[in-house]
Amino acid sequence: MTNRQRKGNLKRRLTGLGLTFLLLISPFALAQSGSAPLPTIGGVGGGLISEQQESDIGRQVMMSIRRSASQVEDPLVYDYLNAVIYRLVPAAPLHSRNLTLVLIDSPAINAFAVPGNIVGVNGGLFLNAESEQQFASVLAHELAHLSQRHFARRMEQQEMSAPLTIAGMVAGIILSAVTQSDIGIAAIAGTQAMAVQNMLAYSRSHEQEADRVGMEILAESGMDPRGMPEMFEIMMRQNRLQGNRVPEYLSTHPLTQSRVSDTRNRAEQYPEGEYADSTEYHLVRSRLQVRYARSAEVAVETFRSNLEQATPEYKGALRYGLAVAMLANDNPAEAETELRQLLENNPGRITYMVTLAEALMDQENFDEARQLMQSALERNPGNYPITDTLARIEIESGNAERAVDHLNRLTREFPNREYLWLELAEAEGMARNIVGVHRARAEYNILIGDLEGAERQLRQAQEKLPAGTPARQVVTERLSEVSSALASQRRG
Repeated sequence: MTNRQRKGNLKRRLTGLGLTFLLLISPFALAQSGSAPLPTIGGVGGGLISEQQESDIGRQVMMSIRRSASQVEDPLVYDYLNAVIYRLVPAAPLHSRNLTLVLIDSPAINAFAVPGNIVGVNGGLFLNAESEQQFASVLAHELAHLSQRHFARRMEQQEMSAPLTIAGMVAGIILSAVTQSDIGIAAIAGTQAMAVQNMLAYSRSHEQEADRVGMEILAESGMDPRGMPEMFEIMMRQNRLQGNRVPEYLSTHPLTQSRVSDTRNRAEQYPEGEYADSTEYHLVRSRLQVRYARSAEVAVETFRSNLEQATPEYKGALRYGLAVAMLANDNPAEAETELRQLLENNPGRITYMVTLAEALMDQENFDEARQLMQSALERNPGNYPITDTLARIEIESGNAERAVDHLNRLTREFPNREYLWLELAEAEGMARNIVGVHRARAEYNILIGDLEGAERQLRQAQEKLPAGTPARQVVTERLSEVSSALASQRRG
């Protein structure tokens, strides 16, 4: 069993999650019953919902995602997504630039923007966007939806035309997500069902506005606005190929041939320029192509075949994809050979070094993997993928206390990435630090909205710590915060 498979088994063992989340694009896919009080929508006179209310909605959306959606937890992929979105953010007219990014583990084309500055994409967006410019155009479009507060404006229109309780809409959409069918929406009778369907889709005017603002974001970020109509054309082709089964993205972002033509004409008004994709985009895309391949063996064959006819600029990414496919096909020695050759031509590239460390780990060559990552971390202090890989090396090699040190640093820097708390809980258990296990599990429970579980974990940690110690005081303060939030939730 490879290190990657062991990590996947860890999450399944600790959480029991993994339901496919079909309708995350909906702004109303908030949280399952009991996770937190539902926000109040609207205000006196039916004006736009406040930014605080949008933030509350976003918080509950994230709880629901963490509970029910399988996510891509690969630090290399996440790190790239974070880099490209924050390249776009300075050009986006957002009130707050503090975003939460979500990467859903699905090969389908989809992306979503949720109140509270949550932006998410499916892994399948990488598969279908042939260039970084096309990929970035979807992110820019979603940032435009956020910046124009289209959710709030849509909500205002819906409240005026067909008032619904937010709880009823949430129940239907969550049920649809969990059962992978339309049963939840069908359960909301008559005009309510139609209203829910209407709320799932942006209006044509909102889409046009997001197109226009999105292209401005691309241009100001030094990326090609022409990537947007190119991506739309890819989606239209997908739509034709799928027949009556509309791609997820198009079910909520209605796309017509006239809209594609309009964006093409608008994009042509921008000056032509040289827009080169980053190498990293194509490396990450190769990594995900392996993830979603029919099998690892098929992935190896596909990358070998593509390499034979590749132009020079794509050979590096294809050779990297071949190495990743070899790893997935339980052939780490051949993967190591490929990766060492890639590093010779491009020394210091973090993606190559991290993947080489994975190949070394799969051969239980932990000393060399550790040395490689420690050297890389010295050159790239605080780097997320490198630090995470070091933690995995220490867990696999039985050095739990060292793993705890690395994971403590990561959870301090990225406290909202729930899977890091699961990794920390495992490392603390291996180190026989039961208090640490309880504390890490409590933080994970808080992120998924299980305040009762968090309270239990913190009480157990508190009981194991001597009175008057600083550690007990820290746990007691956190317990007080959780207990207060739980009491408020029960009152609500």
